[in-house]
Amino acid sequence: MDQARRYESSLVIILFFTWGTVFLDRMSQLYLAPYFAPEFHLTNEQIGLLASVLAICWAGSTFLFGALSDRFGRRRILIPAVLLFSALSWLTGMAHSFEQLLLIRALMGIAEGPCWSVITALIEESSPPERRGRNVGGVVSAAALVGLAVAPVLTTQVAARVGWRWAFFVAGVPGIVLGLLLWKFVKEPQRAAATGGHGGASVRDYLSIIRFRNVWLACLGSAGFMTWLFLLNVFAPLYITEVARQPGTIAGFLLGATGLGSFLLGFFLPSLSDRVGRKKMLYSLAALSSVVPLALLVPALYGHLWLLAAILLVANGGQAIASLIIVLVPAESAPAGFAGTAIGLVTLVGEIMGATAAPALGGALAERFGLGTALWLSAGGMGFLFLVTLLLRETSPFARRTA
Repeated sequence: MDQARRYESSLVIILFFTWGTVFLDRMSQLYLAPYFAPEFHLTNEQIGLLASVLAICWAGSTFLFGALSDRFGRRRILIPAVLLFSALSWLTGMAHSFEQLLLIRALMGIAEGPCWSVITALIEESSPPERRGRNVGGVVSAAALVGLAVAPVLTTQVAARVGWRWAFFVAGVPGIVLGLLLWKFVKEPQRAAATGGHGGASVRDYLSIIRFRNVWLACLGSAGFMTWLFLLNVFAPLYITEVARQPGTIAGFLLGATGLGSFLLGFFLPSLSDRVGRKKMLYSLAALSSVVPLALLVPALYGHLWLLAAILLVANGGQAIASLIIVLVPAESAPAGFAGTAIGLVTLVGEIMGATAAPALGGALAERFGLGTALWLSAGGMGFLFLVTLLLRETSPFARRTA
């Protein structure tokens, strides 16, 4: 293995754990809601608002700092952001009111937002075309393994034994270590260094990427995907504990199972999309993933927890979808050197519509019609993504050559 290939492999590993830690810190709040909500006397609407404020701040910062990383470099944005969100996870464990939680989670969104656009642009630019889907999928799948599989089990077990505050403290530790590893080992991508950035580009130049059909379609698809993702993860723990009458540890087990499935599909299928195409893979995964919130609504399945866990395991294609609709499609559709901006724009729209408006709406409807309403809306988000995907143009270099 030559030096360039060794660095590529090392970069994938470091960014895998970095992105996993970002999602660990972001999602911990959702899994710990059954533990801290009673202490602060929070309503379902307030719990949804906590997710929404993080998302709206994430949305703005991922677009802004993604564009800034196109101009000034990936490292300068990524390393401070990783160290900052880790410190904010510790501060979450020190909150003593809803207002304090709201402020800290807003700051968390500002710190974590840049990590998504910069990490994905960095790995996309550092990968050769024949391994682009594999490497992006490998890194993005960390959100499922760490944030959706490990996090619900880890945080609920820590919370059940020593309290929810310690769970936030534990979640903040890995980011400090990874920030140091990024500083020591990660280089600026050669493609970005070769172009010298876009120091002369205007705001109009950055926003002009919206004229590309696939970019604005990816924006719509991202909104549907994030509606599914965040309504599921915000309200599924509450539905399982309050409606299905299962303990918090069972909620952690079921969500851990679906997170593990998301990791497995997210790790392997983006690589397959290099050959079969992004579009075919996307609409197949959208149809499959709509099963996850619907399965949780079936009362009989709670009498067969292992069967329910198995369904959740095999049906969750969330992280593979994220790799495709938020990273690969917009990055492969935008002009060279504007990957961070394209990914940031698609994420911005998805976060505003799917991760900000949807949880707030879902919380309000859950208060009026019951928690199951939020899960039905989650399934609807994936249906919307399916329809959008049918209009996309193929972007995989190999699939386009062989079409």
